[in-house]
Amino acid sequence: MALRRLLLAAANLLIPVAILIFATGFFPYKPFMPGLAEYEKLGWENVMEWKEGSVPKAPFDKLVFMVVDALRSDFVFGEDSGMPFVQSLIREGTALPFTAHAASPTITMPKVKAITTGSIPSFLDVILNFAESDTSSTLSTQDTWLAQLKAKEGGKLVMYGDDTWLKLFPGFFDPNMIPKQKEMDDIVKDIYSAIENEDHLSKTLFVLCGDHGMNEGGNHGGSAAGETSPALVFMSPKLKDVTQHANKVSPTRPREGDREFEYYRMVEQSDIAPTLAGLLGFPVPRNNLGIFIKELLNFWPNRTDRIRLLLRNARQMKRIVEATYPSLDFGDESRAVGKECKPPLSDGQDLACKWRGVVDILSLSSRRLTADLRIDQLYWFMDAAQEKMSSTASNYDVPRLIIGTALAFVSVLLTLFTLPALRPITPSGIAYALTLILYGVLMFASSYVEEEHNFWYWAASGWFFYLFIAESRKEWQSKFVFHPAIMLLVTHRIIRRWNQTGQKYAGADDIVHSGIFHGSSSFILWALVGATYMDITIRVSRHIARSVVVFDKGSNNEDPQAVDANRFLGVVAVLPLGATAFIFKLAFTAREAPELTHGINQGLIQWVADLSLVDVARMVFAGTALSAVWISISEWKRKRDRRGEGSGDLAIALFDLLSLFLITQTKAQNIPLYLLFRFQFFFLSLLDLTPTAITTTTLLLTQTSFFALGNSNAISSIDLSNAYNGVSGYNVLAVGLLLFLSNWAGPLYFTAASSLLLSSLGRPRRNIAMAEVDSRDWVQKEREHLERMARSEEEGKKRRESGEAWGRHVALVTLWVGVATGSVMVACTVLRTHLFIWTVFSPKYLYAMAWGIAFHFGGTLGLGSLVWMTGRW
Repeated sequence: MALRRLLLAAANLLIPVAILIFATGFFPYKPFMPGLAEYEKLGWENVMEWKEGSVPKAPFDKLVFMVVDALRSDFVFGEDSGMPFVQSLIREGTALPFTAHAASPTITMPKVKAITTGSIPSFLDVILNFAESDTSSTLSTQDTWLAQLKAKEGGKLVMYGDDTWLKLFPGFFDPNMIPKQKEMDDIVKDIYSAIENEDHLSKTLFVLCGDHGMNEGGNHGGSAAGETSPALVFMSPKLKDVTQHANKVSPTRPREGDREFEYYRMVEQSDIAPTLAGLLGFPVPRNNLGIFIKELLNFWPNRTDRIRLLLRNARQMKRIVEATYPSLDFGDESRAVGKECKPPLSDGQDLACKWRGVVDILSLSSRRLTADLRIDQLYWFMDAAQEKMSSTASNYDVPRLIIGTALAFVSVLLTLFTLPALRPITPSGIAYALTLILYGVLMFASSYVEEEHNFWYWAASGWFFYLFIAESRKEWQSKFVFHPAIMLLVTHRIIRRWNQTGQKYAGADDIVHSGIFHGSSSFILWALVGATYMDITIRVSRHIARSVVVFDKGSNNEDPQAVDANRFLGVVAVLPLGATAFIFKLAFTAREAPELTHGINQGLIQWVADLSLVDVARMVFAGTALSAVWISISEWKRKRDRRGEGSGDLAIALFDLLSLFLITQTKAQNIPLYLLFRFQFFFLSLLDLTPTAITTTTLLLTQTSFFALGNSNAISSIDLSNAYNGVSGYNVLAVGLLLFLSNWAGPLYFTAASSLLLSSLGRPRRNIAMAEVDSRDWVQKEREHLERMARSEEEGKKRRESGEAWGRHVALVTLWVGVATGSVMVACTVLRTHLFIWTVFSPKYLYAMAWGIAFHFGGTLGLGSLVWMTGRW
């Protein structure tokens, strides 16, 4: 037994080690240039006849930069656009439009990094966004065009709108947060009119852009054309002088073929940073991989000024290239082409040779070459550098990938040694193994990864049907429609239709979006939400009533009648907590999704609108915590009075309080799912399941509940709305924890439920004394039924005392985590050159990290063990 525990502990410790080693090989750290860029010597002063340190005069001295969340290109440029004023500026030639390619992941914070630094964020930035100490991801310490503008003499930044920018750039802006009152086009009109009419704003550049786009389902995070195609518009009356030959048709249609969201010319989102550097006269940020947008070179009629501008851009990019390929020569001396420039060439050698071409063409007398040839050579180098350096995330550390994968399967091997002999083979074991194998195989197909929820939905349906067949073989029920396994199938069918997830049918009809819960019908939603809160409130009131009896010296705390006599007192004590939690969710929804509260009395809505969400959330959290402490103390005293014999009531109480907390961390439209989850838990408690069957069932339910709540394997499905409940400022630990709890609320619910089911605490206890049961023939069937119940209760008591069932459960779950994580690792390694590696498999690995570390250790080994141990009280 001791050896098995040691092996199981080692297997669990290997899982995070394997995950992190693989991650360092799969998400390599890009070169990071610290410090603030300054103007440096360009070189070639004698040949090009420019002064050392000279800078072309900037046409603008002020900037209005307007970012609109998910502003897809067709929203501005399309024929059905709602922004006629912007389109009128395009027709007049005072606006220059582009489609800005936003590289995946299309999430706000990485995209803000691309816009402001000119660098190309990777999927690693999704993780590092929560690490404030990581200077390669936190923008306040990086060289950005905001930092450059602020560093200029008299530089000042003022910010209006969403506070995401304040979190990324703490201390940069004067805090002038105002709510958005008008539509985007009206705001653009107001700003542009001021620029046009105010003399002191005559040299102001106005930029409108989206951080990313969205897909047809309204989501973002992946690499669909709609998600990676935000609009980009430069606006100023001064643009009229440089747009004589620009395409001024607006509205217009996108390019034909698969470029359905590509309007006008496509530029990279990272090109914004060096373009602003040139237009406003500051050094290009040090980590920039963007290229000055060619159309805006027309602001400098002098071709030499254009060359100086582009050369500074090229030199800055060359420094990043040198840091990536330190063994290659990127010097400024012109010399004959050697063997290193003859094909075949590596990426680094190709860039070194292209830079040599820049050096050679700048070293030649200006009389022998036209300026346009030099400009073309500079763009040739920068285009190649941008393309190759933007893909350096694909330079995998293969040995680390292999080591990480190997450690994951060593964990699997160690876990197998902790399990008992495979014989006798049971249906539960076969179902578990089959699920494991099929899941591992499906990880190699991108379409199945995107639609993983369907695998779990069908696997759960098949398993519940098997439970019906197996239980019916023991005893056939004439009213089989109400068999617990059939009822599990029915509730499962409703649950799977609650939220349509995945990519293929994103935006398709489901229960949440069908209109049942919207508009005047939203009272149906809140009736279900209220019923969910009331159910939990009543359950918690039982535990409070029991605690009152425990501290009443004149009462027997084991007497159900004594507990029932104090039920009213228990309800009175708990009702304020349940009501506060309900009010918080109503107030939160009224602000975040008002369309879900139109059916509620508007007087009530106006009242809750004035409440402080942070304070109310803290009241709910504090009330839940105090209730848990009070009940724990009373159950400890109760156990002491029973002289060590446990009842398991504390575990049930903690499970009910956990349910209250989890629904507080859930979106309002998903809260009724917890009523269905409770039904599933109840029906499972009526079935006589073996420990392996319980593990298989809860494994399926943790996965189905995750997807039923609207989650998927896309980064865009991560719900941030409940990550700030009770948090007044940005606290990385609090926000990160609440983010995990809100997105994994369903799996955590069933993880705790698995501990209760294994302890046989989910069903009502009858405390049957078989010696007192009548043995006459006419009650024979009733006697057999009571005998089965008595045996079940006795088995549950033995499980709680021995702990063997829990140890086997942990081993099976650890085996699942090891195989699942290892399968994803193998798929990512084998398919690392796949077209969808960064849009499908990389997000899947991030989710595998969350499942393997946060959920396995925090959920199964942490929360599950806590409920199991308190079940022995």
